[in-house]
Amino acid sequence: MVAKATTQGAPEPRIVLSNIEWETYERLLADQADSSAPRFAYDRGALEIMSPLPEHERYNRTIAALVESVAEELGLDGENLGSTTFKREDLERGFEPDSCFYIQHEAAVRGKSALDLRVDPPPDLVIAIDITHPSLDKFPIYAALIHASPRRHRLHTCVCCSKHRLLLPTRRRPQCPIRDHPL
Repeated sequence: MVAKATTQGAPEPRIVLSNIEWETYERLLADQADSSAPRFAYDRGALEIMSPLPEHERYNRTIAALVESVAEELGLDGENLGSTTFKREDLERGFEPDSCFYIQHEAAVRGKSALDLRVDPPPDLVIAIDITHPSLDKFPIYAALIHASPRRHRLHTCVCCSKHRLLLPTRRRPQCPIRDHPL
């Protein structure tokens, strides 16, 4: 599932470069391996480089804490892998979510120091904060990596309001998790 929160605020520093080789993307990731910024997204030659603003991180941390609290209340084991880099050279796509969680597939990734989306499942929940509209649309990247996973999923879009867009990797069309929740 991909949860996207869109708000209006100051533009985040970002740039999109074209005709970038996969090897260049890999070198940039390696050079920034110990840094939480900048964040990279790569889609078949297009490379977005973005440095999150404090507002971005506040939304991210708040939503991630909410997910962890709900999982704990429901007694669900989960693993928050933060902004782990997910990439597939054969698809020429890669991204770093703001936060991601393994809940249903937590046991499949427990204790692993590296993930390979050719054999490991994609995250069950990806959080993408959008302070301004991004230059590079990341949903096709998420969709390609989820569809190419060893556990095939269909993506269903659930639009609840202008601030939420969820892509749910499920085997059947789900109910809206926000609008249909019995609160």
